[in-house]
Amino acid sequence: MTRKIGIIGDGHVGSTVAHYIVTNGFADDLVLIDKNEAKVNADAIDFREAMPNLPFHTNITVNDYAALKDADVIISALGNIRLNDGAKEDRFSELAYNSEQVKSVAAKIRDSGFNGIIIAITNPVDVITSLYQQITGLPKKHVIGTGTLLDSARMKRAVAEKLNLDSRSVTGYNLGEHGNSQFTAWSTVRALDKPLTELAKERHLDLDALDNEARHGGYTIFKGKGYTSYGVATAAVRLANVVLSDAHTVLPVSNYRKDYDSYLSYPVVVGRDGVLDDVSLNLTDEEKEKLQNSADFIKTNFKKYSEK
Repeated sequence: MTRKIGIIGDGHVGSTVAHYIVTNGFADDLVLIDKNEAKVNADAIDFREAMPNLPFHTNITVNDYAALKDADVIISALGNIRLNDGAKEDRFSELAYNSEQVKSVAAKIRDSGFNGIIIAITNPVDVITSLYQQITGLPKKHVIGTGTLLDSARMKRAVAEKLNLDSRSVTGYNLGEHGNSQFTAWSTVRALDKPLTELAKERHLDLDALDNEARHGGYTIFKGKGYTSYGVATAAVRLANVVLSDAHTVLPVSNYRKDYDSYLSYPVVVGRDGVLDDVSLNLTDEEKEKLQNSADFIKTNFKKYSEK
């Protein structure tokens, strides 16, 4: 079966996503779309010139929304990173611009006849994912955001470094908004086959500091190089591969939560048909309150911009 992926937005993140896909042969057909025609065409040529030295071939189409009709997955990486004031550390600084771009793009996706899975990276990702679903009319389970898949990875990296472990040896989730209202659900985190709350006492770990590091890790990167790319691109491609391979993998992604009437990050089973099943976490009362606060924040902002 031919695997086809569309990427909308060929900036720092979109081009990193595309490079990861091409160099690893994750798609047979790749559709690249960006308003900057010179940039997206240059990247397409660059990828084609990489192929003689790669073990894989990828067919590349540029700026053709009609080519998205039979795509399996569309990854939205559009945005304008210059709007993100790293000093304020607020992804909602991008919302006014990105929401207008998404309204236009989502209508073109809808009109193309696309019927696959949308994966949103564009910030603020929970609100943007909601907008994509509303405008395309796709089933809610088919529109997913990378959400705290990235933040959970940042938490695992921070915890693993304190314990001198490979970050893949840490399990658990950050939940809620991919933004300032997110939180590490420490009740879900384990390492060395122990709950991290128990390890924290033994190893004198500062859980608040680790939570803060996960929440603000993106801004540390942003201040260093002016954007983030590798972490979120890898999260998006992992999610796309889970869909393409129907892997039935549990991931903390932004998905529609009926009990909160909002998109937010909470672990679900993901496969070829998008969100396949729910995961029930035994959260503490404090964590449940934080999740509700995060949902309320996302809903308020979605309503503000979806009605414009």
